[in-house]
This record gives sequence, C-alpha cells and structure tokens, in this order.
Amino acid sequence: MKVVLLAGGFGTRISEESHLKPKPMIEIGEKPILWHIMKYYSQYGFHEFVICLGYKQYVVKEFFADYFLHTSDVTFDLANNQMEVHNNYSEPWKVTLVDTGLHTMTGGRVKRIRPYVGEEPFMLTYGDGLADVNLKELEQFHRAHKKIATITAVNVGQRFGIMDIRQDGAIQAFREKNDKDGALINGGFMIMNQEVFDYLQDDRTVLEKEPLENLAKDGQLMAYPHNGFWKCMDTQRDKHQLEELWQSQKAPWKIW
Repeated sequence: MKVVLLAGGFGTRISEESHLKPKPMIEIGEKPILWHIMKYYSQYGFHEFVICLGYKQYVVKEFFADYFLHTSDVTFDLANNQMEVHNNYSEPWKVTLVDTGLHTMTGGRVKRIRPYVGEEPFMLTYGDGLADVNLKELEQFHRAHKKIATITAVNVGQRFGIMDIRQDGAIQAFREKNDKDGALINGGFMIMNQEVFDYLQDDRTVLEKEPLENLAKDGQLMAYPHNGFWKCMDTQRDKHQLEELWQSQKAPWKIW
C-alpha cells in the first residue's frame, strides 16, 4: 500500500519559515517534519511514497536528490571531481515527487496523483501532522469495514471542523464546532479505495469539503478512533512544542 502525502500548500500560518520553504520541510530535530512522517510510516512497513508538491516544490526535490548530503559524512575530491559517501545509510524508500500545481486544492492534488498509486487502496495524510497511530490496526480496520474511505478521528480542543460519528464508527456529517462539542476532528492518517476518485472533480476540489461530506452521506466514510498523541504543526508555537519533545527524547512518534 502506497502512502500519499499532501505537501503543496503555502503554510501561511507559519510564514516565519514557510516564506523560505514548504511547511513540510520545516525542521524538527534538524530533519524536515516530512522526513519524520515518512520514517514513521516506514517503521510499519510502508516504504513507497507519493508526495503532492506545489509551493516551492524544488526544495523537496532537492532534498531527496541530495539525500546523502543531508544524512551522511562525505569527502569531496575536487581535483578529480569525485564524492565519497561515508557511513552510508539508505532508507528503503521509493519516493515519487509530483507537481500537483501551485494553487490546487487538496482534493485536486489527490486527483492528480491517481496514475501513481496503482489500483490498490492507498494511505493519505498531511505533510505537517505527527501522531503515534497504530498504522497496522488502521489498515485492518479499513479492510474489515469495506467502505471507500477511513479517516483517523482525534479529540482536540482546537479550531477545526467537527465530525458527527455513530457508535459503529460511520461518519454521518461534517460541521462547524460549537461549545457543546468534544472536538472530534479529522487527524489525517487516512486510507482511500480507488472509488474515492469518483468524488474528486478538479483542481478546485477541497478534499475536506464536498468529497468527504458526500462520502459520509453515502455511508462510505468511517472513523478510526485514536486517543493517543497527535499534533499538527500549524504555528511556530506548535513547532517549538514538537522540537521540545524531540530534544527531550520523549517524541511519541519516534519508534525507530
């Protein structure tokens, strides 16, 4: 099962750094948060990635093109125009980097990568969120209910839209948060079957609007409950909190 990562947005809420690089390339512990997400998936045996790019896409492409320069010691023999890589560790990853457009919305980005995911279900998440979701259990949950889509539901007191979920896990509707809510939100870490592409129209399609809403109306959207760690790097404050967890060696997502 391939993993699709949404990494093309402008990251305007963390513009202190995103004016220089895409938000998924902002570093936690001297490595892009995108790298942390990929390492986490890889620990569960998911090694094939399709990354949806847009804003400053070349930064992501250059990172992977020069991966050994970022992760290994090197010796440059300038006279002979040679480079020797020391303590070479190669991740077991196959990474496809796709330009999905500068202004394309999330649903449009997913629609554009259809040729790269094959005919199987695929995992899908955002390039700015970390968690300790059990991905094998998530996959088993998705295969068992046989619906088109699964999203991970997390409980946080933030500003995101709310999901109404039945006791069997079926998502009935999305709506704005009110004071009586326990704030169950879409935390990413999704799995989609191929039929999801029927719900995606064009570059203007916002995945979190009509596609998920219509999947819910059709009884084809299920919620996988996650009560553990989840954190979205939306602001500088979020970045500092993630950095503190990493530096204190208490990062819940570090399972490697």
